[in-house]
Amino acid sequence: MTRRVVVTGVGVVTALGCETSEFWDRLCAGKSGVSHLQRFDPADFKVRFGGEIKDFAPEECIPAKEIKRLDRFCQFAMVGAHKAIHQANIDFKQGDPYRYGVVTGSGIGGLHEIEEQHCALFDRGPNRVSPFMIPKLMVNAASGNISVHWGLKGPNTAVATACASASNAIGDAVDLIRANRADVIVTGGSEAAITPMGLSGFARMSALSTRNDDPQRASRPFDRDRDGFVIAEGAGMAVLEEYEHARRRGATILAEVVGYGLSADGNHMTAPDPEGRGAGRAMQFALQDAKLNPEQIDYINAHGTSTPLGDKAETCAIKSVFNGDVKGLAVSSTKSQLGHLLGASGGVEFVVAVLALQGNVMPPTINLDNPDPDCDLDYIPHEARQKTLKYVMSNSFGFGGHNACLVLAKAP
Repeated sequence: MTRRVVVTGVGVVTALGCETSEFWDRLCAGKSGVSHLQRFDPADFKVRFGGEIKDFAPEECIPAKEIKRLDRFCQFAMVGAHKAIHQANIDFKQGDPYRYGVVTGSGIGGLHEIEEQHCALFDRGPNRVSPFMIPKLMVNAASGNISVHWGLKGPNTAVATACASASNAIGDAVDLIRANRADVIVTGGSEAAITPMGLSGFARMSALSTRNDDPQRASRPFDRDRDGFVIAEGAGMAVLEEYEHARRRGATILAEVVGYGLSADGNHMTAPDPEGRGAGRAMQFALQDAKLNPEQIDYINAHGTSTPLGDKAETCAIKSVFNGDVKGLAVSSTKSQLGHLLGASGGVEFVVAVLALQGNVMPPTINLDNPDPDCDLDYIPHEARQKTLKYVMSNSFGFGGHNACLVLAKAP
């Protein structure tokens, strides 16, 4: 008998809010978390805005001694995990610690630490490089620190598949619970790439929007006038649990994860397959895993990054999976409000999918003023929409041609 996997806690750290209820209210109200950057002076940069978290207070969840030993991306993961674990109301001191695991995703990892220690090396010499540099910058620092902090001794891995990282991490966690290798897994993704190097690197690729005069309207997925994505930071974390385990301890079940699919484009390191064939295959695999037909999906939280190529390819992928019959299908991109959290995006969008199922509300795609003729689905423009939801899909696609898709169902 297949072990079922449910969600019992979620937590977010985003530019739109770090408390789940606040985040959700602002998202459904069509607010934007994008603004001019403040953590460093971007005056000389081609791009000077992003989804930056302004009032992050990790000391509310993490002891001060630990904070100093964590890169910003890892702090985000720890705080998001704390919030998810608190909502799940689970005491990890009870039960077998080898049945509790962690799987996290990040596309880049400790970029803040890399830049800081690079400066220390060349300005002050090799003996001034921090002894904490390596454990701070590792992509697996998030999963390792969550494991250590809560004493979780089961499966512990980290995923780095660019912007698909968090969704792949969640999918891997689902597979581990189904395979009876764990009963509970803390999972999701975190990213903190709004640094001088991160910003300049993506800008030099011409991947970013350059609407410096109007940041909140810069992220415009599926719009004819889109000119690139908006870089953002944060984390989206969740507690996944085997269904019977959750029932036995009286946990509140928020949603069920019923499908996971993944694939590769095998096409180009940064450009998607123009026809979305790899993305479509991941969606098909997720539907097969969930034992659902395409028409049973009520809402898709799209990858929708606001790039000219990506949005068109995803639209093609969706049409191919639904055999062109997309009447009644609603799609939106919450990156229009949050910006693109890179490796953390799938984690935050997983939380969005959970909250959508709970509230029967689909958040909007803002800034969709002039729809691209090649992007002609129902993208829920401007305003959130009420709809009774049973099944929701979340897409994540990353540089390297990585594709991941998750399907969630209303809580059983």
